[in-house]
Amino acid sequence: MRPLPEVPSAAAPVDAEQAGTSLVEHYPRLVRLGYLALPPTLSRSRRVLAAHALAQRSLQSARRAGPAGGSGVPLPRRPGRAEAAAPGYAYVRRQVLRGALAAGMPLRLRLWRSPLPPVLPLVWGLRLFPHSGGADELALEQRLSALRGPARAAFVLRGLESLADDEVRRELAAAGVADPRAALREADGVPAPYTLLSSPEFDPCSLQARPPDLPRRRRYARAALAAIAALVVCGTLLGLPGGGWGHEGPAAPPYARNPAAEEALDPGALRVVTASFWRRSPRTDFTAWPTRGDRTEDTRLLRRALTVWARPGGGVRTSATPRTPTGPPMGAPQLLYAGEVGASAVVLFYDGLRVVRYAEPRNADPSEGAALDFARVDGADATSSGALVVNRAGGRVRYLTAPWVREVSVRDLLAPDRAPRPLHRSPDGVTDALTSPGTTGGCRSWEAVGLSDGRAVRLVTDLGELAPARLTSGPPSKPHDVAGRAEFESWARTACLLPAVRSHGVRSVNSWTYATQPLPEGSGSAQWLCTRAETWRGTGSRVLAQFQAPSARPPGSRPQGAVAARSEDSPACGPRMPQVLAGVLWKSHGGRWYVLAAGSEQFTSLTTSGGVAGSTRGRLLTVPAGAGDRADLDGRLADGSRGRALR
Repeated sequence: MRPLPEVPSAAAPVDAEQAGTSLVEHYPRLVRLGYLALPPTLSRSRRVLAAHALAQRSLQSARRAGPAGGSGVPLPRRPGRAEAAAPGYAYVRRQVLRGALAAGMPLRLRLWRSPLPPVLPLVWGLRLFPHSGGADELALEQRLSALRGPARAAFVLRGLESLADDEVRRELAAAGVADPRAALREADGVPAPYTLLSSPEFDPCSLQARPPDLPRRRRYARAALAAIAALVVCGTLLGLPGGGWGHEGPAAPPYARNPAAEEALDPGALRVVTASFWRRSPRTDFTAWPTRGDRTEDTRLLRRALTVWARPGGGVRTSATPRTPTGPPMGAPQLLYAGEVGASAVVLFYDGLRVVRYAEPRNADPSEGAALDFARVDGADATSSGALVVNRAGGRVRYLTAPWVREVSVRDLLAPDRAPRPLHRSPDGVTDALTSPGTTGGCRSWEAVGLSDGRAVRLVTDLGELAPARLTSGPPSKPHDVAGRAEFESWARTACLLPAVRSHGVRSVNSWTYATQPLPEGSGSAQWLCTRAETWRGTGSRVLAQFQAPSARPPGSRPQGAVAARSEDSPACGPRMPQVLAGVLWKSHGGRWYVLAAGSEQFTSLTTSGGVAGSTRGRLLTVPAGAGDRADLDGRLADGSRGRALR
């Protein structure tokens, strides 16, 4: 039968004067008890001070009351033990024990039990610790250090206070120990005699003094003086008179007074573009976008947006594409849009390097915070500046389209046979909301946006950033907009791999079929594709080699391609190095395994080694293998050089 939990006996009211008398009379004994029960993680000097602090704080909760009436049942005693302790002494002993056990608790529980650390006693410039004992005392110290706090307290109560086990259990339960019986069982494992507890080794009232680490103290003193001097200088500078920029919504306090910086934060200095400028502009990019929106004249909104951009406060949610600087504008930026979209007021800026989006609640409530998003778009052209994300909320996204975009449509990449549907836009060029792909569990649809300028339809998709990524097909030397049934069916099996490049600063994703390989045993033909994601910053490109096995399912329900190899920051499958080589271990319908490999048209021969050996002249390789076999793959290029597999 499981034993009942220990229930501490009800304590009689304790007279504060009686408890104080007991503390003074038995002070060395109480301090020794606290010293022994404190966790061994503290140094000996800190345990000395902590033990004295526990004893001196044991009177804080004593109630002033008259002597307790009535007589209680005597507690069991060990043979030779003195009479039962007076209520005052029992009270202060329990408080010391409770504090010593609390010192071994995690920090969160210690703060809840005692939120304020003891102020006294304090010792500056000295280290105090008891006199050293012999080998027996050292062995006992090591054994006590190996015990948990409750077991250490049980051993001390038995040996120092001569309490019987029943009384030890009651004292531990009163001190907050969850399982006193387990503590006693653990204490039984210490074979040392209790008489060692009275040794000077464990007497925190008989101390010896030593100096601390004096060189370290001098270094700390010099560092403290330098820190104080720096604080004085900073406080003096902050106290100088000056108007500053003042409070502007969720912006942080001003940090500089620079004429160029202040001009860049002036709404009146913003670059505003007329609605017809794009028709005669020598460039077709974000510099030709007109200023649009119903709050372009709202100086207060624009000032808040510029100020938060320069110095975002703690309540601003900031995001940026990789390697995109998030500092203030270097000059007056171009205003692309300022208006209300959904439940937010949105401002879009362009400074030649970045697109910056500021969003706040419509009512400009600073308690609801603001959002500030940065995206690098340097080197944009007509094909990559067709749209920007103007609002993102609840898994849905709205775009602001370029002035040369005549029609906008939505196409589900996973349904290649389904015709695109038109997407409505406001007079300012803001589209209706549509589902942001890849944000929900699974991959049941992937909505891409078609931007038509009257000559071509460019397909873009949201990858979690301000600038959507353009989707293309074709070899790296001549990528083109996705068109035709075969290319849409290929993208239907590729789209669900796009989360691998989400929020990576992607500018465009090109996917093309570099080989078609007949499968053994008459299993049809498989497609080998290379999918390369280019970034705005130039580095960090990602390459995936896909193996798309034949499928009898209708288009749109076929499984996604299997990733045969992947690489990052590799020139493979790009304009500089268009060749690509990859292989897979494939199982036929008959249950036999093969190593299949395919290279782009630059390869003239392929070779496998390691677990599977084989070679072929040409760029397609099929070698029988076993389950779990691994092979090293390489090949020869037309110029005789060696080409390695993508990895």
